[in-house]
Amino acid sequence: MSGAGRGERPAVIARARLTGVDRLDPFGDDLVDVHLSGGRIVDLAPVGALPHRGIVVDADGGWVIPGLWDHHVHTVQWALVAQRQPLHETRTAREAAALMGAAAVLEGDRRVGTGFRDALWPDAPTLALLDEHTGSVPTYLINADVHSVWMNTAAFRREGYAIEESGLVREEPAFEISRRLNAADPLLGDRLVRGALDRAATRGIVGVVDLDMAWNAEAWARRLEAGFDTTRIRFGIYPAQLERALAEGLATGDALDPDGLVRVGSLKVITDGSLGTRTAACSHSYPGDPHNHGVLTVAPDALADLMTRATGGGLSCAVHAIGDLANSHALDAFALTGATGTIEHAQLVAHADIPRFARLGVGASVQPEHAIDDRDMTDTIWAEQTAIAYPLRSLADAGANLLFGSDAPVAALDPWAAMAAAVHRTRDGREPWHPDQAVDAATALAASTGAGSLARATLVPGDVADLVVVDRDPLTADEPSLRATEVQATLLAGRLTHAR
Repeated sequence: MSGAGRGERPAVIARARLTGVDRLDPFGDDLVDVHLSGGRIVDLAPVGALPHRGIVVDADGGWVIPGLWDHHVHTVQWALVAQRQPLHETRTAREAAALMGAAAVLEGDRRVGTGFRDALWPDAPTLALLDEHTGSVPTYLINADVHSVWMNTAAFRREGYAIEESGLVREEPAFEISRRLNAADPLLGDRLVRGALDRAATRGIVGVVDLDMAWNAEAWARRLEAGFDTTRIRFGIYPAQLERALAEGLATGDALDPDGLVRVGSLKVITDGSLGTRTAACSHSYPGDPHNHGVLTVAPDALADLMTRATGGGLSCAVHAIGDLANSHALDAFALTGATGTIEHAQLVAHADIPRFARLGVGASVQPEHAIDDRDMTDTIWAEQTAIAYPLRSLADAGANLLFGSDAPVAALDPWAAMAAAVHRTRDGREPWHPDQAVDAATALAASTGAGSLARATLVPGDVADLVVVDRDPLTADEPSLRATEVQATLLAGRLTHAR
């Protein structure tokens, strides 16, 4: 691709291809010129049919698709991963503890690691084991799902927490540890967030839903003041901040800047735990633990109250629900309150609840890569559950609006990985996992755009020019090719935020 650099505003994307759903001739392979003006598409025309004025970008036969979104990101925690010890490959508690003991002291005088998955480890995390390897340096190991943190004695004392023999804290105490670690240096966090979103643009990302556990209105106002302009942002508000948001008159869709780049999103409520921490609220117990059905971290009546107050103040709702019991209660709350919004994750859903998403107009904000990451845990930990695990096809067939994301840093922020997981249900050459829940490529592409799978994924004159030029047709690529898609250019309202 040639013709313009990052920050410029081309008037024409020349010699481009459209995907199968967009082709002028569905039986041909036409090249078109995409004409832009004022941040919008003004025409799609055969090559050379209209004069070229202004900057011309030569797509050289690349495909033009709508700009891509990630509908679930914890921006600061995701950006800080680059500063932390990766633990994704550890296979035992002892291995993880030894790796942290050998790690450089990071983030001031602390060691911080991230990404371990202990659910299938043969040995259990303990305080004594971590102390043995890490000594007096405060050490924190954050679970891949962020719902638990393994700490040594020095970290417990530093944080003022009562010492646990396991060394583990779960759910809200774990979230509080993450909040403290993430807030240690806001300016460093801002710099890393900006760099991470610049890299996301190289994968075709034009927008993210930021669900950082912080007062995001202040953080994004600060970043805008510093010149941030590469990505559309919708930011979440948490229950502890709801009264402040209502008092300040923040409503979903309100813009923090004249260009409307950063907007208020939804009230985010976490109502249960996670699969990996064995705290997702389920109708059936966890294997070997007949009294453990997970936890409802917000009672149904309290959830309905939060959603009623949010709705009255003009806020939509994003409800974290992973287990089938949590999903049932979340749908009940949407029905009772008339709230609009999404259920985040929807990893285990009762058969009877599948059609309720569409009937209530509740979006299913899901992370397809989690199904691939968690397939072995799901087959073991949820083996006795009777609800549907990772029911993408069932939700799509029932008319639910699918919205794809990564939950970064839980999974990498890569829309092509999400699409590949949704369409092919596999990775690394393994047999597809529950291929009956795969969706078609057109649904996956639409779910990766700003409005989700129920939106029109075609390009027409008048559309905002949030566009991506890629080297292959995402509707026909096989699984390895889809993951390896190369983004030649990303445009935000007609301005290049990435150009090769």
